[in-house]
Amino acid sequence: MIPVTASIAIDERDLEERFIRAAGPGGQNVNKVSTAVELRFQMNGFTELPDDVRARLERLAGRRLNLAGEIVLRADEHRTQDRNRSEALARLVALVEQASHRPKPRKKTKVPRAAKERRLEGKAKRGDVKSKRGRVRDQD
Repeated sequence: MIPVTASIAIDERDLEERFIRAAGPGGQNVNKVSTAVELRFQMNGFTELPDDVRARLERLAGRRLNLAGEIVLRADEHRTQDRNRSEALARLVALVEQASHRPKPRKKTKVPRAAKERRLEGKAKRGDVKSKRGRVRDQD
């Protein structure tokens, strides 16, 4: 079990790692060695996540969540498999930890009457200034 919070832990049986070749610069090392890690986390597996955390995790995962219910993370920043593996796992833990926080409910606020009046007065003044900018007409 990989601890995320005091009450949430990720079961290692839900993780699947695949090593693939990294893209980008790096010369011979990139072309020969499969150092990039593709980490797949089964959301509907052995890991018990509360329903609200699961819903927030699905929303946070975005396009990293596939139709099979897996979160797919790819790490290829480092030159070694081990560092890429720990990077991908750290990103997954951070994602689940972020999903475990309940967002604070928004409290509706009301604009004070004085602020409304000040805003309307300002608009009226501005409109008056603009209306006086037109062509000068003969007063005959």
